Amino acid sequence: MQDAAPFVSCQPSESGWHCSVTLGDDAGAPVHEVSVDRETLADLAPGAPPEELVRVSFEFLLEHESREAIMRSFELPIIGRFFGDYPDEIRRRLAG
Repeated sequence: MQDAAPFVSCQPSESGWHCSVTLGDDAGAPVHEVSVDRETLADLAPGAPPEELVRVSFEFLLEHESREAIMRSFELPIIGRFFGDYPDEIRRRLAG
């Protein structure tokens, strides 16, 4: 897959956070809009900031598909519907 380090910026929202993710620094770098609710953050990355969860989640996605194939707007938990190992793998990566 492409070597595109995720740049993540999150802002608080009613249900948690709204994050913008830029994949790469080239002129064609896609920007993704991702929602993270409090329950998802507590489940997958207890004690971590939402930016860290989103960054690691995009690193996971980039291991499985190109940056152009990643949906432009989605709620973070939907990744688990496409990749069954996502929740356990993210917990493992963030545990240390």
